[in-house]
Amino acid sequence: MTIRDIYRLLDAVAPFETQEDFDNSGLLVGDPEQEVTSVLFALDATEAVIREAEALGANLIVTHHPLMFEAIRRVTAETYEGRVISHLIRSGIGLIASHTCLDRAPGGINDALAECCALLDVEGEGFVRVGTLPEPMRAGELKEYLAAALNTEVRLMGDPEKRISRLGLCSGAGGGEWEEALALGAEGFLSGEVRHHHALAMADAGLSCFECGHFATEQPGIFALADALQSALNQVQYKLGIYKSAAGGYASPAGPGQAV
Repeated sequence: MTIRDIYRLLDAVAPFETQEDFDNSGLLVGDPEQEVTSVLFALDATEAVIREAEALGANLIVTHHPLMFEAIRRVTAETYEGRVISHLIRSGIGLIASHTCLDRAPGGINDALAECCALLDVEGEGFVRVGTLPEPMRAGELKEYLAAALNTEVRLMGDPEKRISRLGLCSGAGGGEWEEALALGAEGFLSGEVRHHHALAMADAGLSCFECGHFATEQPGIFALADALQSALNQVQYKLGIYKSAAGGYASPAGPGQAV
């Protein structure tokens, strides 16, 4: 099975053509005809993740965030992206990114986040999801609930005593999507990052805000994509190593990833 074959399977889950105009999803590094031995899924392509792939014998990495998100004019060891791209090429490892197309896809980043929060009767389209909590909670209780569900620190902006039954969400830097969640009946809104003026606007609208961190809100979704690829391979009865990165983001040292 080649990188092109894996690309097509991923495209069936989260079509690359649905990415936003500003995005850079797709095959970013590598030869489409290269045979794939195993695949490592990670939120970002860092040097720690590349070393993890090397240790696993994986020659394809699939990430959520793309490299070259903004145009670059040179690839040298003087920049972070230059070092990462050079490392990938030296090691013969391909890179595919599934970014905003996976954010919005059914079963993608935001649906996986809603599942982590155990939301019921989830609705929404595009990037926003709104669902019902397993039971109503005060905002202060919900903060602790989300911290445990996502294994992260949560910052609450709003009255800790407010009762919340319906929670809206948009992963990553999705704080600006709160109005759509409010229109769908959300009483609280969760995102990875929330800009100050968005937090002020939410407070004015009576919407409790929960900032949970970019990594914690998006990692479950890229791992859901790994599960979807494994399911597709099972259907065609093709055996290929699929791994989920053990790297905890940024500069954390990575040991071998977890097999799917």
